[in-house]
Amino acid sequence: MNINAEALVSASGDSINKTPGGSTHRKNTFLKLHRDNPKNSSLAGSHPYLNPPDSIHPSPPSAPPSLRWHQRCQPSDATNGLLVALLGGGLPAGFVGPLSRMAYQASNLPSLELLISRCLFHLPIALLLKLRGDPLLGPPDIRGRACVYALLNVLSIGCAYSAVQVVPAGNAATVRKGSSTVCSAVLTLCLESQGLSGYDWCGLLGSILGLIIIVGPGLWTLQEGITGVYTALGYVQAFVGGLALSLGLLVYRSLHFPSCLPTVAFLSGLVGLLGSVPGLFVLQTPVLPSDLLSWSCVGAVGILALVSFTCVGYAVTKAHPALVCTVLHSEVVVALILQYYMLHETVAPSDIVGAGVMLGSIAIITAQNLSCEREGKVEE
Repeated sequence: MNINAEALVSASGDSINKTPGGSTHRKNTFLKLHRDNPKNSSLAGSHPYLNPPDSIHPSPPSAPPSLRWHQRCQPSDATNGLLVALLGGGLPAGFVGPLSRMAYQASNLPSLELLISRCLFHLPIALLLKLRGDPLLGPPDIRGRACVYALLNVLSIGCAYSAVQVVPAGNAATVRKGSSTVCSAVLTLCLESQGLSGYDWCGLLGSILGLIIIVGPGLWTLQEGITGVYTALGYVQAFVGGLALSLGLLVYRSLHFPSCLPTVAFLSGLVGLLGSVPGLFVLQTPVLPSDLLSWSCVGAVGILALVSFTCVGYAVTKAHPALVCTVLHSEVVVALILQYYMLHETVAPSDIVGAGVMLGSIAIITAQNLSCEREGKVEE
């Protein structure tokens, strides 16, 4: 037989209220009544005794959600940019100078011919742009700036290839990267008002000190006569190459459209071919490589240079241009090592000391910018 809860309340309310602790006894009575007779569950939503407050039966505390390691700490954009510049930009570029010098020594390959072979590796990027439906020359409103960047990039590469034929590969890379670092810092501070931290300035100045240690003794001991003139012109070309590189990176940072990197890569190859092919027949003599070593060096230079170009283009959009150029000084260290082991050229003690100072500066900059961005929200 079913018992009506409301009738039970009205019939026994007085007797329950008279007992000591009547309120607690009444709550326990109706809780037991509700548990024994499920049909009275319709009263639970409205009756205060069948729906007690949460303080009677507190819920256990919920444990905070645990974050995975990749959610707790994500590398910042500056960190990603510097690591890409170090591993993908500086290290492959360190092989370009010694391999270019080997091709020149093996087949007397002129610098403009090396530049043409490098630009040919940029042309297949047009297929990627066509598949994506993007214009080959970029959007019309920024096409002029993209062409200016391509021209500056080609000028920087041409000066580097010319300098490495008359100057030791490590010294040519040192002057080019040093001038690009200093010019990038000055231009960015003046035009973009983008400051650097104290650690960044310490690493930047240390890197410049390492460059002076490497290049200084060579500049003071230039030979007299035509050889010394050619050597001095090689250093000047390396400096101009670094200046053009810093200007190009500054122009590249002002380009903002979805297919920016492949577009400027294709434009660099196109502009390089249009400028270097006529110059090769006017200023230099074309040479067809006749041995496997020269062809291997030419192919390796084209592939490694394209990888370095792509990584530097990505890195400069994530980190300060001066810091990117400083991290790219790892190219100098790689070039000095290859200069000794592959080209069998003398490496002076000052070169070793300067390379150590530069590595320390790169370590300071990389460690100071090695930060994490913590995610504040976790998806449930």
